[in-house]
Amino acid sequence: QVQLVESGGGLVQAGGSLRLSCAASGRTFSTYAMGWFRQAPGKEREFVAAISRSGVIKNYRDSVKGRFTISRDNAKNTVYLQMNSLKPADTAVYYCNAMDGIATASHALEVWGQGTLVTVSS
Repeated sequence: QVQLVESGGGLVQAGGSLRLSCAASGRTFSTYAMGWFRQAPGKEREFVAAISRSGVIKNYRDSVKGRFTISRDNAKNTVYLQMNSLKPADTAVYYCNAMDGIATASHALEVWGQGTLVTVSS
């Protein structure tokens, strides 16, 4: 079983930037695709972005394309989410997870961590 620890969230004004990190342990990190998800208050958790094992192939939900960038450092067992031009609609708790693919419909493989809260003020 892998443990996932997200960090980097906070309060930012619209148009600002944040960089989220997710440290993974307990599994061979580089053998799995990784993804970021988010859950806004009163809404279901949704896919945000995914990255292939090598980091070459990436996939994003339409609403974040051009603003968010997912990356990974397999030597550090860490995946990142650089978020630019943030909007109030991006306000949510952000989670990372290992995935069985990088498609939007791919499934998370591990127990969810606590996530990190991102709040974007208007």
